[in-house]
Amino acid sequence: MKAGDKFETHFAVSEAVYQGFLETFKDRHPLHTDSEYAQGLGFQGIVMHGNILNGFVSYFVGEKLPATDLMLITQEIQYLKPVFLNDSLVLKVSLTEWHESVKVYDFSFVFENQFQKKVAKGKFQVKKI
Repeated sequence: MKAGDKFETHFAVSEAVYQGFLETFKDRHPLHTDSEYAQGLGFQGIVMHGNILNGFVSYFVGEKLPATDLMLITQEIQYLKPVFLNDSLVLKVSLTEWHESVKVYDFSFVFENQFQKKVAKGKFQVKKI
């Protein structure tokens, strides 16, 4: 891999993903579980947990990068717009820098929904192990 390389992968925020997050982490805040509550705050429905996107980044690092000898060491994300159940997301990743002396790759990324609206952006680093 080299600076400038670009990657893209698709995710569906399905009922299974949502229920799996609820079952695993038990975060049942009404914003994420009660449609009336979320709509009362001006949202179209329940808002998906932001950390679902973090999980998608983790999956990307572990399963989609063209190397298996990498370990995620930092991750930073900004949530720009809410994500809803059944949204389709595209994760667009760019390799921004390779630090050969410490064997660390820097990446930037953006998530776009099915309407091509940016819903999150961020960066992460992986270390060659």
